Amino acid sequence: MTVKPILIHPDPRLKKACAPITVFDKNLAQLADDMLETMYDAPGVGLAAPQVGVLTRMFVMDCVKEEGGTPEPMALINPKVVWESEERNVYEEGCLSIPGQYADVERPKMVRVTWQDVNGVAQEQEFDELWATCAQHEIDHLDGTLFIDHLKPMKRQMITRKMQKYKRELARE
Repeated sequence: MTVKPILIHPDPRLKKACAPITVFDKNLAQLADDMLETMYDAPGVGLAAPQVGVLTRMFVMDCVKEEGGTPEPMALINPKVVWESEERNVYEEGCLSIPGQYADVERPKMVRVTWQDVNGVAQEQEFDELWATCAQHEIDHLDGTLFIDHLKPMKRQMITRKMQKYKRELARE
């Protein structure tokens, strides 16, 4: 498995809608493994393919955060929210492509998602709390939306400026 570099906002690839995946082969399985390795290394609870420069509809997640908890890695291909609860939740969200920046985002508390696994087999599951927030956050990535796009313009611009400065500093190193 290979840890891949994560794109940092602003990057035009993070704002593009991703293409559906139609080929389920060992390369796709390898990408899923590499993305999980990258997510755990970061560390994070979710990572979408465009964050590693692959503009396809896939993300990985594992929202088990408690010490000693059994990891539950998932790779979701061509995911789609097919139901969402009226009840809402607010989570302080962050993003591996926007390091060090966090903000409260309101989303449905529960969602039902359909997707395909790395073998192309159809799956469906209901997610709650952090899992639901993570799935929605990552599906947003596949549509070219970042969590900061849910914020008021001033806050979004402030975070974008911080990221531009951060990228300039990284380039100097």
